Amino acid sequence: MGRYFILIIYLAFISLGLPDSLLGAAWPAMKLDIGASLEAAGIVSMTITFGTIISSLLSEKLIKRFGTGKITFASVLSTAVALLGFSVSGSIIWLIAFAVPLGLGAGSIDVGLNNFVALHYRAHHMSWLHCFWGVGATLGPVIMSMCIKSNNGWRSGYLIISMIQFVMAAILLPSIPVWSRIPENTDPEEPMENTFLDESNGNGAFRVKGLILSLTVFLFYCGIETTTGLWGSSYLVNVKHMDPADAARWISLYYAGITLGRFVVGFITMKLSNRDLIRWGQVIILTGIALLLLPLPLQVSNSGFVLIGLGCAPIFPSMIHETPNRFGRSNSQKVIGLQMAFAYIGSAGLPPLTGFIAARMTIKIFPYFLAAFALIMLISTELINSIMQKRRILKAS
Repeated sequence: MGRYFILIIYLAFISLGLPDSLLGAAWPAMKLDIGASLEAAGIVSMTITFGTIISSLLSEKLIKRFGTGKITFASVLSTAVALLGFSVSGSIIWLIAFAVPLGLGAGSIDVGLNNFVALHYRAHHMSWLHCFWGVGATLGPVIMSMCIKSNNGWRSGYLIISMIQFVMAAILLPSIPVWSRIPENTDPEEPMENTFLDESNGNGAFRVKGLILSLTVFLFYCGIETTTGLWGSSYLVNVKHMDPADAARWISLYYAGITLGRFVVGFITMKLSNRDLIRWGQVIILTGIALLLLPLPLQVSNSGFVLIGLGCAPIFPSMIHETPNRFGRSNSQKVIGLQMAFAYIGSAGLPPLTGFIAARMTIKIFPYFLAAFALIMLISTELINSIMQKRRILKAS
């Protein structure tokens, strides 16, 4: 049953990814239609993300009370209604209003599905889970680009995605009773060790050595991922002087890089450790950012978006999959909720900050902000690795 049920979970993550990339791809056309400013997209994005922070922090209680299946169905239905609202909104106020249920719908399903797969399935399934998020995130801009290019407009793009979400909710509804019947993964090749758990001394998760650094990685990783998706299209239109539809296609290639990368990483997890995958991902991100900054031919420079996507691919799944190992199976739901909350804080705060400054200076600062975020993430990751290495030495002695 578990092998077939993972397909339903993959479909749910496609549903989760579909709305995530729409706003950035559609915004150059949307802001002209509703008379909004460039940085207004950051306000809408921030509202969505605040909703996800709230629902992720409440996810442990909600999932314990209602179960992962019911929360997943309700979350997908909520996003379907919110996207339908986006398609008929005529002002920034209405977009902000519908951004609330869109964000609330995303948080609990994200935490619930990540923890469910971390506990019930092996590492490659976690990578492929996020690969399917990338499928949704890639399809979003593709659909939006086609609608804009065919003169049907951004509203039809949101309407199509909304209808897909309603279909996904209909698929999930009959699966609700099955979620509680899936056994936990007890594969001896993946032992669960409470690596950091004994360091908290009963004083709460924030006292665990290394956790703050881990949360910092989540914050700046999601800052990079969301900032690239939100402002990449505007950067191409305003700095590279590209057509909005063509710019949206490049952003879809960015998400395609994440998707393809996570599919491949699913196989690489059988050979490389999570630590190595995270490190290589960060190096590839910095390489992609360098391409955007260097005075190269347009096609070569724009390929930096693809490299950033490929670099993003292994980082989030690998960090999530380590959570039960570090904090224990019984604590993973709470800790993943905390990690997701910080990830959403990064998504909520860093893209609007970039947009706010870009509107007052120039959108040319976009790749410099990405570089700063990536360097902070890399330093934090290496400090975590140092802590882990010291613990291994102490245990061995």
